[in-house]
Amino acid sequence: MILAGGTGGSGRLTDLVAVGALTSLIPRQALDAAIAAHGCRERRVRKLPAHVVVYLLIALCLYPDDDYEEVAEKLTGMLALVPGARWQAPTRGAITQARQRLRPEPVKEVFQQVARPAATESTPGAWLKGRRVMAIDGFVVDLPDTETNVAEFGRDNAGGYETAFPQARVVAISECASHAIVAADVAGCWAGEQTLAFSLYRRLSKEMLLTADRGFYSFPAWNEARRSGAHLLWRVQAGLRPCWLRDLDDGSWLAVITKPAGLRRSQKDRLREAARQGRDFDPDDAVIVRVVDYTVPDRKGEHIRLITSILDPAEATAEELARCYHDRWEAETGIDQLKTHLRGPGRILRSRTPELAYQEIWAYLLTHWALCTLICTAATTAGIDPDRIKFLGTVRIVRRSVTDRAAFPP
Repeated sequence: MILAGGTGGSGRLTDLVAVGALTSLIPRQALDAAIAAHGCRERRVRKLPAHVVVYLLIALCLYPDDDYEEVAEKLTGMLALVPGARWQAPTRGAITQARQRLRPEPVKEVFQQVARPAATESTPGAWLKGRRVMAIDGFVVDLPDTETNVAEFGRDNAGGYETAFPQARVVAISECASHAIVAADVAGCWAGEQTLAFSLYRRLSKEMLLTADRGFYSFPAWNEARRSGAHLLWRVQAGLRPCWLRDLDDGSWLAVITKPAGLRRSQKDRLREAARQGRDFDPDDAVIVRVVDYTVPDRKGEHIRLITSILDPAEATAEELARCYHDRWEAETGIDQLKTHLRGPGRILRSRTPELAYQEIWAYLLTHWALCTLICTAATTAGIDPDRIKFLGTVRIVRRSVTDRAAFPP
């Protein structure tokens, strides 16, 4: 006979639980490894073992309009069809307790282990001269208005008005072509984006070209990101005045930027002179960059200044870099997909405690990555730009795959 916790002698009934089309991207092995690494493996047979809780969190992200019991029924209801099984979907209380046992760390670990860029060499719009175009950006998510959430995350009042709900801030690095978020950090709403970004630069690789808006630039941040080996293309604030070295044929120019603090004027002058003469100097004190200046006519002639670590115009011209920088807006599209189309417009998260809020945010990041990877893989196979595949349509297909009886193993 097959009981609720098992499948005869061959394993547990809950080993059959999966998340449809996303299962191949978030395999059971990755879940088990993360759970074991953080010591969250259950000590006795439970209706909701740890790996099922992770899949349930993904299902909760796919069905934000449904309550716990309804989502659990959609994910596990097929188990009642197994001959001899006596399965009943878990209750809301049981799900909450299972989430508390799991904690956020295993979900974060799964994301960090599986989240990788999705584009291949044949994906349209993914590369600039052999470098994978990435972007870094931040956003906030609304949380339930509980005392513990307010204490942990805070309410933003930067605009003079306090937000109605506590908010968590997320900073993420995403692939521009696929919108797939491959690295992220989460904190309270008062955490600075630059501060959160520092923990992400080590996740870059040498094949990447990271674009960033002017809010992310600082001399230490630039150096930290460059240590990863990735190339950078960042917009900078109007107040930054690089020291001119020489003009280049494509209209860009080379410049030296010195550390803003801790150097006397005479030291900065010596560093600039060393740069002009091509002598070596400590990169912690000064860096050579290439500057690209241009205006955007349809924004009333807005002036944009970019700096890049790609110093040779033969590797990428000023015009190519300017066009590439505007691909950074693809990151905004990805964030909109997560906040508006996946989670739902104006919707707050479910979690009423900070630990579960962190867990839910990592689950959303994991689910969004898997959806974007699915889209990019399908688009690349078809030889089209991933932007041509509708995100919401993909979400609907994946939702159907979760409850598809034909996909359930006998």
